[in-house]
Amino acid sequence: MTDDAMSNGPASAGPLSGVLVADFSRILAGPYATMLLADLGADVVKVEGPNGDDTRGWTPPVRGEVSTYYLGVNRGKRSIALDLRDEADAETARELARRADVLIENFRPGGLAKYGLDRASVSARNPGVVYASISGFGSGAGARVPGYDLMVQAMSGLMSLTGDPDGPAYRAGISVFDVMAGNHAVIGILAALRHREATGRGQHVEVNLLSSALTGLVNHSSAYVAGGVVPYRMGNAHPSVFPYEPLPTADNDLIVTAANDGQFRKLCEVLGIPEIADDPRFARNADRTARRAELRPILVERLAARGAVEWFELLVEAGVPSGPINTIDGGFAMAERFGLDPVVEVGEGERAVPTTRHPIRFSETPVGYTLPPPELDEHGAELRKWLSGPVGPLAGPGEGPADSGEGPDGLAEGPDGSEEGGRA
Repeated sequence: MTDDAMSNGPASAGPLSGVLVADFSRILAGPYATMLLADLGADVVKVEGPNGDDTRGWTPPVRGEVSTYYLGVNRGKRSIALDLRDEADAETARELARRADVLIENFRPGGLAKYGLDRASVSARNPGVVYASISGFGSGAGARVPGYDLMVQAMSGLMSLTGDPDGPAYRAGISVFDVMAGNHAVIGILAALRHREATGRGQHVEVNLLSSALTGLVNHSSAYVAGGVVPYRMGNAHPSVFPYEPLPTADNDLIVTAANDGQFRKLCEVLGIPEIADDPRFARNADRTARRAELRPILVERLAARGAVEWFELLVEAGVPSGPINTIDGGFAMAERFGLDPVVEVGEGERAVPTTRHPIRFSETPVGYTLPPPELDEHGAELRKWLSGPVGPLAGPGEGPADSGEGPDGLAEGPDGSEEGGRA
């Protein structure tokens, strides 16, 4: 990557060490993407408006006085506050864009043009930049519509699939399409960086929440696109597999997912009803799915003999996928039990923050957790000094940037802009 990325940045030994990311995104999809890039060693500069990322004020809950929402998606970054309506600040933003390998933004399409931070303006000064845009509904006819996850859950059809069959539609418990779009943005950025490595050329990477949603609906999307079927709410049941849902036990519900004939046979053996696996009514998955109303009471009667955790141990030992329905604390406890070490601490002393471990592990280039989620404009002074000066390291708290203005292929680099407009 380019020599003008910040030296000794967070997780400098990571696989993206040397990549400078100018982060003009806010809320969730973009910040989640840039946090993942920071975990992998990229130097991420978070550009915020004078009032900061909206999620700084999304409370409760809080840790101290800081929103845990903000803390959850902003580790590993430096913060600089810029008012793009001020020409000096806008020029600082443009210089950051000129130096960057990657610029990521989630303004309403076209919202950054007035500041000279749109893709055309940035790439004119920085032909090698990978310019990533996240929107709600794309840069065409949907450009005027602000994109929030809840809107997309409704408009994509997900809410029509969520909830009891006879009840109202429900949103998912998390902003699932913001997270999905953030992951898609990371995939696109990595692919574009690989292309740049091979050709020297940057490109525009566009992700929108609605497209992420439609591909994320996977089998339901395929049911409509390939089969002409409009799926409907089935509660916790699966339209194509049975058993694949919560079933009651002596105490709590247990997820049982016997998704093929072999697993179903093992389930019947553990439940003490091996003859059911040989019953021609239930011989194949298609049969079990068609006759779920007949099969479900048979399974429920046997499951009533023990509690959910006891059944979980027995079924997993036999090779039948199953699991108790936990609260979030139980989910972390389960990960601890499996040796996944789900919580890591980032920062030191009073700034130390427990955070969820990055989901990918590398044998050669480990994920790093160096910088805690930044305070607003925490690194503003050092970043302004760096951006206004010549090539050289940034004096700072032991993690300063260095810049050359050009990459090894003679290309400058650059990101995108700040405040106003709809976000994704």
